[in-house]
Amino acid sequence: MSVYRKILVPIDGSATSTRGLTEAIRLAQDQGAALRLVHVLDELIVTPGAETVVYLDNTVDLLREAGEQILAKAKTLVQEAGLEAESVIREIMGGRAAGSVVAEAKSWGADLIVLGTHGRRGVGRLVMGSDAEEVVRTAQVPVLLVRSDAETRASR
Repeated sequence: MSVYRKILVPIDGSATSTRGLTEAIRLAQDQGAALRLVHVLDELIVTPGAETVVYLDNTVDLLREAGEQILAKAKTLVQEAGLEAESVIREIMGGRAAGSVVAEAKSWGADLIVLGTHGRRGVGRLVMGSDAEEVVRTAQVPVLLVRSDAETRASR
C-alpha cells in the first residue's frame, strides 16, 4: 500500500533543488506516486539597494523562458528514471515562493512536498529568510527537506 500518491517538488534550477528532485524520484518509484514539479516566478524585480522595484515585461518573458527550461531539465531527469511528471509555473508579484508552493500542494491534493534546502542556520537564515522553513510551517501535508551536498558533508 502506498503512503504517498502525489508528490509535489519545487524546482528552482539549483543543485539543491535537484537533490530534492532526486529524492522525490526515488520515493515516487518506491510508492508508485505521481510527481508534479512547480517553479515559482516572481514578476517583481528588486534593484540593487532595494530602493526601487521594477516590473519589466521583457525581463519577465526571459524569466518565464528560464523557468520553462528549468522544468524541462527536471522532467528529463524524471523520464530518465522511467517516470512521468506534470509541471507548472506559478507567477507571483513579490512575496515568498513558499506561499505558492503550499497553495499548489493544496490545490493539487499533494500527499507530500519534497524540497531541497541549503540548511542555513543562525544569522544566515535570519538574513536570507527561508522558504523551506515557511513551507514546513504552513503546509498541511508532510514536508521532506533534502539538504544540499555541502550541508550534508558539514553535518557528518
